[in-house]
Amino acid sequence: MAAVTALPLPALEERLAALGAPAFRARQVRRAVFRRGAGTFAEMTDLPVPLREALAGTLRVASSAVEAVHRSRDGTAKLLVLLEDGRRVEAVLIPEGRRTTLCVSTEVGCPVRCTFCASGLEGLVRPLRSHEIVEQVLHARRVLAEDGGGRAITNLVLMGMGEPLLNYEATAEALRALRDRDGIGLGARRITLSTVGIVEGMDRLAAEGHPINLAVSLHAPDDPTRTRIVPLNARYGVERVVEAARRYARATGRDVTFEYVLLAGVNDSPAQAGRLADHAAGFHCTVNLIPYNAVEGLPYGAPAPEAVERFAAAVRARGVVVKVRTRRGDDIAAACGQLRLKTGRAAAR
Repeated sequence: MAAVTALPLPALEERLAALGAPAFRARQVRRAVFRRGAGTFAEMTDLPVPLREALAGTLRVASSAVEAVHRSRDGTAKLLVLLEDGRRVEAVLIPEGRRTTLCVSTEVGCPVRCTFCASGLEGLVRPLRSHEIVEQVLHARRVLAEDGGGRAITNLVLMGMGEPLLNYEATAEALRALRDRDGIGLGARRITLSTVGIVEGMDRLAAEGHPINLAVSLHAPDDPTRTRIVPLNARYGVERVVEAARRYARATGRDVTFEYVLLAGVNDSPAQAGRLADHAAGFHCTVNLIPYNAVEGLPYGAPAPEAVERFAAAVRARGVVVKVRTRRGDDIAAACGQLRLKTGRAAAR
C-alpha cells in the first residue's frame, strides 16, 4: 500500500480522483501530513468522513513507523525507526535551551566505514529514499507533540547514519520537501548537512542552490591519520576536502563547520591542533570538537577533559572559533548507529 509521503502531488491527485474526490483534496491531505503532522486519516478533520475512510483503505500516511523511543537522563531521545522492508534507522532529538535539534539518517548503515563509528560497522545496507528521510522528521515532531512541553524542532542535521552526499538524489529531494513552505517549511539556515567530504557532492550542493549549512567531518588534519580513521580520505586527501569547504563557503555565503571527533592518542596532539587551525583559518569556519562517544568493540576512547580543553585552547589561539560539544545520550547509545546495531544483534541472537 502506497504512502502519502512517497507520492508527488500529481500522483496523489490521481489517487483521490479514483475515489471520486476533487483535485484540491490532495493539497489538503499533504498539508495535514506535512504541516500539521497528522499521523492517521482520521485526524484529517477538514476532509469528509467517507473520504477519510476510503483513504484509510487505499493508502498509508507514512511508509515507516517508530519502533521504540529511548530517552536519556539529559533529555536526549533516540527514535528507532522501522522501515517497510524491516530495516531500521535512527533519529535523535537533542533539546538544548530553546533549541531542539533533530539528527536524521540518510542511509541504512554507511559505506564510508570510519573506524571509530558504529554506523559503518556492517557497511551499507541500502540508501534511504527521499520520503524515508522526511518521515524521520514527521515521526520526531509527533514524539515531541505527544511529550507536551511545547517543544518544536528548530534545527535539523543530516548527520545520523549514512553519508548524505553518497545518496545525493534522495537527499536533495528530501531537502526540497523539508524547505517547502506548503509543507514542513524549515528555513535553509536551520538545516545542516554533515559530510565526510565528498568533494563532487559539496560542489554540486552549492551549484544547485541548496544554501544550507555545511559540516565537514574532518577528524584529522593530515592524510596519514585521516586515511587511517576515515578510509575514504584516500580518494580525496585533506587539502582537497578543505578547499571544497572553502569553495562552498564562498559560493553560498554560509559558514562551514569542521567536525572533529577527538580520539585519545590518535588525533589529539598539539601538533595536530596547529594543523587543524591552519585549515580553519582565513574563512568563515567553526571547529566543533567532539569528545568520543565510546562504541562497544572499537579500540578508541575520549581524551581526558583537560586534554580536550588544551586542544581547544591551542586552536583558539590561532583565531579560530572553537566549540566543544557536550556528550549527550551516553546512557541510551546515542552515538550514530549504536542503537540500531544493538537492536539488530539482539534480534539475531
